[in-house]
Amino acid sequence: MENKLTRRQQQFLSQFLDFYHEVEQPIHYPDLAEKLDIGNITAYEMLRLMEERGLVKAEFHLPPGNRGPGRSTVHFVPTSKARQLLTELSGGSSDDDDWEEFKERILQQLREGQVAGYEDLLSDLFSRIPDQSSPLIYSTEMITAILLALETLRGTAEASELSKHLQRIGLPGEIGLSALGGISAALSIVEQANRRASTFLLSQSGKYQTMISQLSEENRRHLGKFARDVAKIVNG
Repeated sequence: MENKLTRRQQQFLSQFLDFYHEVEQPIHYPDLAEKLDIGNITAYEMLRLMEERGLVKAEFHLPPGNRGPGRSTVHFVPTSKARQLLTELSGGSSDDDDWEEFKERILQQLREGQVAGYEDLLSDLFSRIPDQSSPLIYSTEMITAILLALETLRGTAEASELSKHLQRIGLPGEIGLSALGGISAALSIVEQANRRASTFLLSQSGKYQTMISQLSEENRRHLGKFARDVAKIVNG
């Protein structure tokens, strides 16, 4: 793709997408500047650069409740081109080469945990996930962590019904990978849920949605099959 970004610009675009998925609305540049701890001018100039390259789109908004003449403010939303570019820059082919081995290692750890429990694996995932930059590996580890966190609710009526759907995740007419982000956020209000797990997953839910959006359809299918395998192992 033309107009390659510098490493700093790639990082800025990735952080912008994370924030956009966190707030789920067009972003006013001072809010982004505060989130990233950078100056307003720096944030605005970077967003205008991204706009020139077709990666974000500017929208003008009047203040809430102002239906008449007034000074509008500029907000920004990502374009589909932004997600496509980050997917290409993520080195997908290299990820694919490593993923099969990585996936099998995770599944083997889960099989071993059927007897000894999953506390150690969950702790390892919590320590690794925040620093993971590969969308495919990050999503794999997050899916594993979410399903292990849901395993703590085993025995409740809600968990029993949900487990049936999780074993068909990603199939036509069934729950999709993106919905797992919402389930992980919902854990924070479930009284029986593991507090540490639910707090961690809630903090990562925005990034998870961003990473999932960067994956190719083929990798989404691979992850759907992986999620079904995890659900079957964890739920016995």
